[in-house]
Amino acid sequence: MSKTTRWNSLDVVTRFAGMVCLSLLVLIFWGCAPKVVEPDPDPEPELKPDLYFIPADDRHVLDVLSAGLKNQGIASWLELQEAIERSLVYLNTRKQEADAICRPELCLQWQDITQTMETLLFLLPELDDNPELLRYYFDFYKVNPDVLLTGYYEPLLEASRYEDHNYSWPIYAVPCDLFSIDLGRFHPRWQGQTLVYRQTDNGIAPYYDRKSIDQKKVLYGRGLELAWVDDPVDLFFLHIQGSGRLRYPDGQYEHVLYAGRNGLRYVALGRVMVEMGYLKQSEVSMQSIRAVLEDNPDKIQEFLNTNPSYIFFHLHDEGPYGSTGQILTPFVSVASDPAVIPWGSAMIMDAVLPAYGGRNNYVSGPVFAQDTGGAIRGRHLDLFTGFGQRAEFLAGKMRDRATVYFMVKKNDQN
Repeated sequence: MSKTTRWNSLDVVTRFAGMVCLSLLVLIFWGCAPKVVEPDPDPEPELKPDLYFIPADDRHVLDVLSAGLKNQGIASWLELQEAIERSLVYLNTRKQEADAICRPELCLQWQDITQTMETLLFLLPELDDNPELLRYYFDFYKVNPDVLLTGYYEPLLEASRYEDHNYSWPIYAVPCDLFSIDLGRFHPRWQGQTLVYRQTDNGIAPYYDRKSIDQKKVLYGRGLELAWVDDPVDLFFLHIQGSGRLRYPDGQYEHVLYAGRNGLRYVALGRVMVEMGYLKQSEVSMQSIRAVLEDNPDKIQEFLNTNPSYIFFHLHDEGPYGSTGQILTPFVSVASDPAVIPWGSAMIMDAVLPAYGGRNNYVSGPVFAQDTGGAIRGRHLDLFTGFGQRAEFLAGKMRDRATVYFMVKKNDQN
């Protein structure tokens, strides 16, 4: 394992260059461009200097685990086998000698994270009886300061395969005129940044925003409709969650999964409602946002249009899938900013979740980074809570601090 001290200095003109790159690329992409649609995260931000990894006392980690895994709906460590194997499928696609993360206090290659997950998988049969084995095989690094923890879930939408007066809001597939390009191909300062665009007679332009798609119906009738739903607010929250389940009038279900996005900036509707005086910051939750929309039916589309980001989908028999291409596990899979917590990583989380049904909820065990999201940046993890009423409630209310310990296989273990 390579743990080195290496400062990563950022060119002071990087951000300014990023602002003008679009106008430069008008000349580059005047002709045809290759279509690339993939669930990449937004351009990687500069990490705040107050974020760092602190070597943790493994006794603190064992104290967290002493509560058991039942709070995550897990009866045995062995139940984590599939989730770990799913992370390993992704990790084995990485170039193992390349850096996965390199901070002044912790620098890891992909092989370090792969070996961590392989070792954890090997230990699973022993951990129910002897969780202390973890301290002999792993080093733990506390993510400091504490992590912001939010939640997301798999929503259920009433849908139809055909448009009618009850089902009039379309779920769209990826349009054929949506293109993206890796800007790092043109200059190192744009490494990791992706430009999403469409071509016009006058060159390239940003792709259509939410108002253009939902209100002006610029995509309507182009054969992109996968299904139709009965509620624009439910559709909006499907976009925020990134995947969901459709229930058709005949009782059949189908998973609707993320396929692409229009590349425009994500704007949090809760923040907009705070700025407009409809909510206080302390009141913001999915439930309170829905309440404001219900109380102001004449302003629903105006509210929704404040978020120009738009998501496109595809249908599948299984799901939901994370950004690693693997099915998510409730209360184990988390979405992370890969610049802070690389995908595939293992962590121990200690967090208090919102109370539900007169019962307190906790996470006091392992979680794996297997997804990302447009709003997940910096010290922010998004916990996947699954499907159903409890999952929806917890995801909508969850916004608190969590203690997170990053797991790394020790050097001296073979």
